[in-house]
Amino acid sequence: MSASQASKEPDIGAEMYELIAELFPICRSITGDGIRATLRRVGEVIPLDVYEVPSGTPVFDWTVPKEWNIRDAYIADARGERVVDFQRSNLHVVSYSTPMRRRMTLAELRPHLFSLPDQPERIPYRTSYYNETWGFCLPHRLLVELPDAEYEVVIDATLAAGSLTYAECVLPGEQPEEVLISCHACHPSLADDNLSGVALATMLARGLAQRARRYSYRFVFIPGTIGAITWLARNQETAARVKHGLVLTCVGDEGAFTYKRSRRATAEVDRAFAHVLRHSGHTHQLIDFFPYGYDERQYCSPGFNLPVGCLMRSQHGTFPEYHTSGDNLDFVRPAALQQSFELCSAVVDVLEQNRTYVSTNPFCEPQLGKRGLYGAVGGYSPQQYQLTMLWVLNLSDGDHSLLDIAERADAPFALVADIAARLAEHGLLE
Repeated sequence: MSASQASKEPDIGAEMYELIAELFPICRSITGDGIRATLRRVGEVIPLDVYEVPSGTPVFDWTVPKEWNIRDAYIADARGERVVDFQRSNLHVVSYSTPMRRRMTLAELRPHLFSLPDQPERIPYRTSYYNETWGFCLPHRLLVELPDAEYEVVIDATLAAGSLTYAECVLPGEQPEEVLISCHACHPSLADDNLSGVALATMLARGLAQRARRYSYRFVFIPGTIGAITWLARNQETAARVKHGLVLTCVGDEGAFTYKRSRRATAEVDRAFAHVLRHSGHTHQLIDFFPYGYDERQYCSPGFNLPVGCLMRSQHGTFPEYHTSGDNLDFVRPAALQQSFELCSAVVDVLEQNRTYVSTNPFCEPQLGKRGLYGAVGGYSPQQYQLTMLWVLNLSDGDHSLLDIAERADAPFALVADIAARLAEHGLLE
């Protein structure tokens, strides 16, 4: 099954949504049992190798942190009623909060409470990974209504030596060069950021496992930032084989597509996404690399400078649901997930099929009529098909790849690749 065939499966978006819904309640963080549970579920769909890196392990300028696990947390009033309850939403607790059990006044509690005054009904998402403190997140509407009284504050959690967990799905191909596809699997109940990326990577890997592959593919499921740094520190030789790469996040909402170029700006994966998006009919924007965002900034750090871009729909940090309880199961849509899958599948087809051909008949045009090469196939107009064929013949000089030709001819890559295969069958290209 080719990637293009897989992209036409009508239920992929629904399957991705179902996986997101199943993973949504799990409280994930950069370490701990939540990310392990998530990876176990993904491992039921695709083959995964899971790795544990002990706390305290140096990874470049960083250190693998202590492991954090949480069982319960709440703020209770004098009647014992939970006014803030981790069991209702795992966003209520600042991720990596230190254990806590004491009574305190609202004045004492207030510096540890976080809300969004401009979105008073939503719970914000906050973390304290590298600063041992604690806190709660709650809707601003609830915060301003809290009586000036004494409260019981409980965070039933552990922060101790353990390990950081990440996983890989490796699909060997004909060539040792690799396509790296990375997603962060560390956020709690946030559907678009990050579960949409987890679901898309999972389904892409499942589809690629069923087809012949020119490149080897490595899907990496990691905690954000520290996970990528840890992976790179442990896999420098592997990283040197990365020919193309992609970070996936925020691919399930209904916003326009956003592709963030790699640091190289003109890597083949950058050109492939630009080309496929231009011919997709989808509203989109292409943005240049900048050293903030997701794990593309680690893969593109100057010591590695890997050709790794980042695919999003709505760009991170630019929509009100981002890092709030508004990023829920109502915010992502099966149809949007389907489109993201189809787009990535089309780009995989470009990477897999992009070759450089040489014309066996370089002196003037070959006579096409006697070979039955006139006329359109595959739904293209005769004029478009014939002009594209002439472009393929003209630029198949050993210096232009099929992607080069598609860009120069302003023709869909799939059409260019189909014509090249047809010309090769007739002995006009090799």
